[in-house]
Amino acid sequence: MDEQQTPKEGSQSIMDWLGALWRVIAIPLAAVLLALVIGAILLAVSGAAPLKAYAALIDGSFGNMKAFGRTLAKATPLIFSGLAVAFAFKAGLFNIGAQGQLLFGALASAAAGFMITGLPPFLHATLALLIGAIAGALFAAIPGALKAYTGAHEVITTIMLNYVAINMTDYFADGPFKDTSNGNIVARTPEILDSARIPSLGEIPVGFFLAVLAAIIVWWLLWRTTLGFEIRTVGLSPHAAKYAGMKVAVTVILTMVISGILAGIGGAIETQGIVYRYQPGFNTGLGFDGITIALLGKTHPFGIIPAAILIGAMKAGASTMQFNAGVAKEITDVIQALMLFFVTADMIIRKLLRTKAEDGSEKVTLSGWGQQ
Repeated sequence: MDEQQTPKEGSQSIMDWLGALWRVIAIPLAAVLLALVIGAILLAVSGAAPLKAYAALIDGSFGNMKAFGRTLAKATPLIFSGLAVAFAFKAGLFNIGAQGQLLFGALASAAAGFMITGLPPFLHATLALLIGAIAGALFAAIPGALKAYTGAHEVITTIMLNYVAINMTDYFADGPFKDTSNGNIVARTPEILDSARIPSLGEIPVGFFLAVLAAIIVWWLLWRTTLGFEIRTVGLSPHAAKYAGMKVAVTVILTMVISGILAGIGGAIETQGIVYRYQPGFNTGLGFDGITIALLGKTHPFGIIPAAILIGAMKAGASTMQFNAGVAKEITDVIQALMLFFVTADMIIRKLLRTKAEDGSEKVTLSGWGQQ
């Protein structure tokens, strides 16, 4: 007969769980706090009041439902780009091309949104979203295939392909897909039809719920399926995976394709739920921000959601901080860069978060990057 768990054992299991949770969130949390502290020093040196500036930032991002909805709208494509980068990480791939994949997804969904007519709203919006996902997938498959069959490093190929994506999408926005309505002189596509738009529930964008659903699906795929096991095994040791009979080349390509799907959907949702057209410059940096978010979230799908909301809040409240506290809008970019610095150079935080072992020697209680 199994013995019932004693209160002491139950308490110990809770403490173990809390300890494991702390080891996961400690470095990202400390990185955020250190970045905010240094940001406050920079604000003070520049003549601004740090408390007033941060209060304005919070007010502009969470002060009311409209501000909160704006924060979630900013966070939505960031969740997708963060998931795209994190998913590739699990296979040992560094997908720096999420920006280009996101741009192609945004442009493709815009084209589907204004070129396809006669469809009911739900079907049209879904089709445009699917086309954006396919565009991102196809563009990500290129560096995946190059990595699998030629050994070309994905960091180099994805960086180069970002420039290809930027110039190609600029060409289409100022050429075949350009808005030719009277008075328009800028490079942009026509507005998508109402039937292709992703609505909001009050101030809350529906796209945010799709992003949360995507995070759940990615978690399930990585930790509850055979494919996810193979992806993580390839990430840990491609040679061991090959020895075990796994098709490493296929896994690499498929991982990049799924990563591209996530980035493409992020761009599509930005087009269909926020901008309602494709216009160069409106999506700048969203894919690159995914790297910061993936690192802050420790490459875990559920960690990416709060990380994206944090960065989205900084973007949403930056203008309020600028107007109410007289702070340059770029200061939020500096703080974001500091977060990335501290979470990647975590040895600095490890030095600050040391504890004494039972024998009096010093030991680090945090798990490092990638040691979850």
